[in-house]
Amino acid sequence: MTDLIRRKYVIQGQVQGVGFRPFVYRIALDNAMTGTVSNTSDGVFIEVQGPSAAVEQFGCDLTDKLPPLAQVVSRTEEDLPVHEGEESFIIVASSGSSGNTVLISADVATCDDCLGDMFDPANPRYLYPFTNCTNCGPRYTITRSVPYDRDKTSMACFPLCPSCRAEYENPLDRRFHAQPNACPVCGPHVWMTTPDKGSADADGPEQAEVCRETEAIRQTAKALSKGRIAAIKGLGGFHLACDATNEEAVTALRTRKNRWGKPLAVMVPDVAAARLLAHVSEAEAAQMASRERPIVLCRALDAGALAPAVMPDTHYVGIMLPYTPLHHVLFHFLREFSTGQVPALVMTSGNMSSEPIALGNREALRRLHGIADLFLLHNRDILIRTDDSVLRVHPETQERQFFRRARGFTPRPVFLEGDGPCVLGTGPELKNTLCYTRGAQAFVSQHIGDMQNLETYGFYQEIAAHLADILQVEPQAVIRDLHPDYLSTRYAEGLAKKRGIPVLTLQHHYAHIHSVLAENRYEGPALGLALDGTGYGEDGTIWGGELLYVDNVELEHERIGQLAPMPLPGGEAAIREPWRITQGLLWELGVFEPDTRMWTWWEEFSKAAAFLPQILERRINTPATSSCGRLFDAVAAMLGVCHTVRYEGQAAIMLEKIQDFSITGGYDCPVLPDAQPAVLDTHTLFMQAYMDWCMEVPESVIARRFHVGLINGVAELTAAVSGIMGIDVVGLSGGVMQNRTMSIELPKALRERGLTPLVHTQLPPNDGCISLGQAAWGRKMLLRG
Repeated sequence: MTDLIRRKYVIQGQVQGVGFRPFVYRIALDNAMTGTVSNTSDGVFIEVQGPSAAVEQFGCDLTDKLPPLAQVVSRTEEDLPVHEGEESFIIVASSGSSGNTVLISADVATCDDCLGDMFDPANPRYLYPFTNCTNCGPRYTITRSVPYDRDKTSMACFPLCPSCRAEYENPLDRRFHAQPNACPVCGPHVWMTTPDKGSADADGPEQAEVCRETEAIRQTAKALSKGRIAAIKGLGGFHLACDATNEEAVTALRTRKNRWGKPLAVMVPDVAAARLLAHVSEAEAAQMASRERPIVLCRALDAGALAPAVMPDTHYVGIMLPYTPLHHVLFHFLREFSTGQVPALVMTSGNMSSEPIALGNREALRRLHGIADLFLLHNRDILIRTDDSVLRVHPETQERQFFRRARGFTPRPVFLEGDGPCVLGTGPELKNTLCYTRGAQAFVSQHIGDMQNLETYGFYQEIAAHLADILQVEPQAVIRDLHPDYLSTRYAEGLAKKRGIPVLTLQHHYAHIHSVLAENRYEGPALGLALDGTGYGEDGTIWGGELLYVDNVELEHERIGQLAPMPLPGGEAAIREPWRITQGLLWELGVFEPDTRMWTWWEEFSKAAAFLPQILERRINTPATSSCGRLFDAVAAMLGVCHTVRYEGQAAIMLEKIQDFSITGGYDCPVLPDAQPAVLDTHTLFMQAYMDWCMEVPESVIARRFHVGLINGVAELTAAVSGIMGIDVVGLSGGVMQNRTMSIELPKALRERGLTPLVHTQLPPNDGCISLGQAAWGRKMLLRG
């Protein structure tokens, strides 16, 4: 043993709550090492001692044999003096300190080993709906603080029984230090109740029980199969569930929840079942079955079993697989009551439209009693509200494109270039997220929602405080949107005043482009196409179709191009009733009344439509906008596809749906000469669509020609500016990039013109990415002083 050495490793990253210490213990034993391993706020500390060859092999194993959920961000090592007489390798109790570099794991779907336990009748955990191990189960949603240990989670109130304690303390067991570890003897339990028996004011859940444990899940499955609506407590909040093949049940859910038109997510037991409802590619199946278990948008089968009310406005359905043990047990019983159709459940957020997802039992009984016929509850507290993530797979690149980033992905960081100070990006008003930076990492919160009521604002404040706590950071600056009246703006101003730190302001669309550049770790000057519905512009108008110059090194930006402005008669009313935009745009183009055909909206809105010219002429509550999203709305309303919208993006979704993809040509969309900034003549584009409609060209043809014409026009404008400025990198961001046609064909059109498009793959292109752009920019502002 003359070559005995001792080496210390510090591992930072996602290394707590993922079985990292037992992994280290095992490879230490494999290499006959002595030493220690411990969790700290600064990561996992390891000291190993043994022959030099064994220490070197240990170092290789530390990289090559990582547990499935572990993610190493940094690894340092140094040699230490040998400890004479050390005889074993031990796992030391966790320790904490101020500040940390630990990454909290996101929630993880149930692993195959635990499913094996759950469906083995001889196993003590047979059909137990809280089965988990170090490779699966809840993490972020049950975590109060770091280090990630049981007493800092919502499992602290469930003392381990002797059997679970033995598993928890055995480094060679896959449940070693699995903080949510439990069994039917010592763990949480589940029960079913009804709105008339359950009480939001009851002292304890037992007072409200109708039945409990597996019988409660079985009775819930039976009720769902008979067309009832259930509120089911899940991982990050409640779901509202019903039979997705039952039109009457789905319609009842929509009526009670006041959610019309917007697609509803569907849960099925496995990929095979998903393929009975939709076209599911191998890449889509891989995402669907991944440990994150997101909702994946897939093209629905034309003759599928789904109720038409599930997704009336689109051909695409969002499908997810079970990700908790409770879901798996529920589908186990659903098969018992199945009458041959695919077992499929609508699983939509447990809330009324525009409110945050319900979190606790009493809260759910209070808020959802008018929607649900029954409640499936449990007594493991959810500490952090987290909705399901929603994404689709790009058919050419096979990359993920998020619509909503939440469960399974939060709080996974976005890695930035270089180290930097902590800042807080407070996000926009719609589809809000917030973002803290720490070193070279940006932590974007889960989807918070539309900041238009006090309930959502309360949720926002919860997450702002919780993320700062688990990351153990204090921002040195706070960055807000340019709009003065957003709730996020008020929060930024209040926090800055309280902490005595500066408030920085970044316009909405520049934040979009800073976000996509940060995701791609691109540094330097770039062009940016920010295409969305609404953003408060630097000139006081409403922007939304912008070609921007952004240099994220020199921190310079400029608006260098835009879509032609159009009026919004009635302001916010025009966003809810896009026929107003159509008539306003026609008025701008000199078309004051119907000619060869009666306008599609005239009969329904005749009084308001007759009054609209007076509003337009006097410019009463008629702001101008360059919004690309509003242009889609105008065309959809002109064709009669959608005169009023019930959810954001509805008109554009319906317009995209009706396209005739056999059409290859598009309308002209020229660049106006000598305009500063450059203007894309979308008025000419729109007028061609209107003339075709007057000549009774099919709406499907007009919709396709509009999409192709807009894509070619935007690409030509960008290429022309690129040639002048000598910049060939183009960041693409904004809610319009969620349009499937735009997301596929616009990057392709840019590449055909010699440009390099950068797109979002870690965050949504919608306003959910704004907080990252704010934080990335604000961090650099502080670095530049």
